[in-house]
Amino acid sequence: MAKTATTAFVCQSCGEVHSKWSGKCAGCGEWNTLVEETVGGTPGGLAAPKAGTKRSGKTEFVALNAETETPARIVMGVEELDRVFGGGIVPSSATLIGGDPGIGKSTLLLQVAARLARNGVKTVYVSGEEAAAQIQERAKRLKVAESPVDLATETDLRKILSALKAAKPDFVVIDSIQTMWSDSLEAAPGSVSQVRACSQELTRWAKKSGAALVLVGHVTKEGNIAGPRVVEHMVDAVFYFEGERGHQFRILRAVKNRFGPTDEIGIFEMHQYGLAPAKEPSALFLSTDGDGEGGAAVYAAMEGSRPVLAEVQALVAKSAYGTPRRSVVGWDGGRLAMLLAVLEARCGISLSGMDV
Repeated sequence: MAKTATTAFVCQSCGEVHSKWSGKCAGCGEWNTLVEETVGGTPGGLAAPKAGTKRSGKTEFVALNAETETPARIVMGVEELDRVFGGGIVPSSATLIGGDPGIGKSTLLLQVAARLARNGVKTVYVSGEEAAAQIQERAKRLKVAESPVDLATETDLRKILSALKAAKPDFVVIDSIQTMWSDSLEAAPGSVSQVRACSQELTRWAKKSGAALVLVGHVTKEGNIAGPRVVEHMVDAVFYFEGERGHQFRILRAVKNRFGPTDEIGIFEMHQYGLAPAKEPSALFLSTDGDGEGGAAVYAAMEGSRPVLAEVQALVAKSAYGTPRRSVVGWDGGRLAMLLAVLEARCGISLSGMDV
């Protein structure tokens, strides 16, 4: 006998399921994130299958040493982007890209979609956040409005999958996964159940169709991609788009990549006509002040296969209190304490009464 659907309180930050409501999530410690959702009789919170339905078919096995043809990567034509992906995006793959609002995720992906479409790649761009006129206006500003990109503004997952099956594209952008919703669930769009179900269906379609799928995800105030962590396990690659709105540089960092390295970064520069690969990546990490200033040192850091020059700045002053302060930004506090201990023990520099 099938288990009937019930309701539970699901944390919208981490996906933890609670039997009753409480102000604080026991899983992640966030406040006021529990929302009542319908939980089906199947694992994962999906709706239970209707009574009387039968699924036929068999599973085919292949030998571990069987020769299979490896599809060629789709080269996107943006040097920094291809570097992070490991030489291009792989067909039948699902990629999740997250970043702060306004950081440039939609701008970069629209530029990539337009470039691929001009090179003969069947490209589809689906937006659930903006109207078609807004995207067309952005395309005119980026000088890519003449590219043959198939544009759709839809949030219904069933309609999107039907359109994708009919169009048979090679490259698909979903902007964003938090706006998609499935009519098989009663939860609201953006909830943990909807994000998980929509991601699973879109990823399954990408694996069967052979298309390269890119999902855009929102991030929380802590910088993590919003929704359940299981979404990051479903996809093949996870990238974070970092940077500040007032700064012209953006960094694309690989967190997970089944088809390439995870220590590579791509550095982009915001221009009038969109994002472009940075010509001098080291300029992001170096000060523009004069040379020879005290308290600053430049060293070469390896980011993947590329050396990047970075600057470390330090300030030491006498402490006005009994306990000196130790403050560090962009570095591990434990390593700072170890470095100060080495300076005192081996170099004879007394820092016990200094704020660092």
